Amino acid sequence: MLDPQHLRARGAWASLRRGLVLLGMTVLLPGSAQLVAGNRGVGIVALRVWASLWAGLLGFAALAVVSRDAALAVLSAGFTWSLLQAVLLLLGLAWVLLLVDAWRVARPIDMHRPHRLGFAALSLGLSLSIGSGVVASAGVLDSQGSLVAHVFSGGGRSEQVAGRYNILLLGADAGASRVGLRPDSITVASVDAETGRTVLFSLPRNMEDIPFAEGSPMRTLYPDGYTCPEHQCMLNSVYTEASSRPDLYPGVKDPGAQATKEAVEGITGLPINYYAMVDLKGFEALVDAVGGITLDIGKRVPIGGGTTKIKGYIEPGQDVTLDGYHALWFARSRAESSDFERMQRQKCVMSAMLNQLDPMTVFTQFSEIAGAGEQIVTTDVGGGQVSSLVELADKARRLPIQSVSFTPPLVYPGSPDFALVRATVAHHVEAAEMLDRGEEPGPAPKPAEQPGPTAQVPQAPAAQTPAAPAQAPAEQPTPAPEPAAEPSTGSASSPSPEPEDDNAADDLTAVCGTA
Repeated sequence: MLDPQHLRARGAWASLRRGLVLLGMTVLLPGSAQLVAGNRGVGIVALRVWASLWAGLLGFAALAVVSRDAALAVLSAGFTWSLLQAVLLLLGLAWVLLLVDAWRVARPIDMHRPHRLGFAALSLGLSLSIGSGVVASAGVLDSQGSLVAHVFSGGGRSEQVAGRYNILLLGADAGASRVGLRPDSITVASVDAETGRTVLFSLPRNMEDIPFAEGSPMRTLYPDGYTCPEHQCMLNSVYTEASSRPDLYPGVKDPGAQATKEAVEGITGLPINYYAMVDLKGFEALVDAVGGITLDIGKRVPIGGGTTKIKGYIEPGQDVTLDGYHALWFARSRAESSDFERMQRQKCVMSAMLNQLDPMTVFTQFSEIAGAGEQIVTTDVGGGQVSSLVELADKARRLPIQSVSFTPPLVYPGSPDFALVRATVAHHVEAAEMLDRGEEPGPAPKPAEQPGPTAQVPQAPAAQTPAAPAQAPAEQPTPAPEPAAEPSTGSASSPSPEPEDDNAADDLTAVCGTA
């Protein structure tokens, strides 16, 4: 005959084992414990919800594979993140309640007292762990949603103009030694709305006498152009001045960016749909978040210089992967080079990012980028336009990127010929559209007269000697602007020795050597 005490001990151990199994089942498959040992109705509902959750995740993964644009449209919608956060919190609460119910179903009263206390502590620990994990994940979703809503708040012109989208790309610096934020990199990407064929127009930051577009509030202040006696009125100072006069732009989120758009419209004759501005800290965080960019570098580029000592160099090489810090210095360094050479390096970085960055990766790494602050990226692109612009970017990366730099000898920043600038822009836009139609473009307009050396602004010395040329593809027709007769053949960091050869390129990838 079995000892009753022995039977009670065996029963207590069996209750403990049963309780541990039920807790494990609830952690791995919420609702399964209730299905086998508790309220079957609750278990069935919980398992259906769990299965629906996994079906939704797998469905979205399939959508991202089949139609990445549709997936991005979902991610860029403001309500998506709020909905996900609410669903996650509700599911987390239900999961914790199922754990508590699994503890109840296990009948801890049948366990030995020490086992009962340990089992209760384990149940509480699992509940707290899952609950805190869900709350932390909801916080990440909240920050993602806030960042998406902040960055893609809209305000730009969503309608294409003459079959094109013209997007102003600004790289800005708000260093401690500078008064206000100033764009150091100013480029217009003119993109065909159907084919995605893109032409980049780079404008020197020290361009003077800028005519603002019709209707611009800044035009009322500077009807004869943005001109100052001491030559301090340059293109990159438009942002600072307009930002200090928000009364000129009531209701506009970023008066400086809006004024810069109007200045660029006046210079190029292109209506600007959107702008996107990346602060230097943001650029570094963005490149790091997506794993770096790869370039072929033909000439060493200093890290530092100017008011600080040179701390090192980015060395030449093939397929060099740059992290955010080194990519930033590759794009911004002016030591041992010129503003014009730096402009070309910046376009090379843009080309590399267009060809190598996956927009889905950028979205999924938003929390890392957000660590540098919400102001690192600003734009007037709305969330509803993100997917269509990403689709255009996908098309653009399959085609050569044409590039035009408005630098000497084509245009001198101190005395720019804006009629020539607009004619050159119109020519290269038409040339890109002719390539889409299978036609060969004609010659570009030529400067009426070469200004003398005094027309140049002192901050823009001549470009340095290149180190490693790279041949552009022969199959693309060359617009050949005069006096810039051929596409540039410099490497990513080494424009040709004479700036005459550096104004236009039919394939920026060939010029830069981006991987």
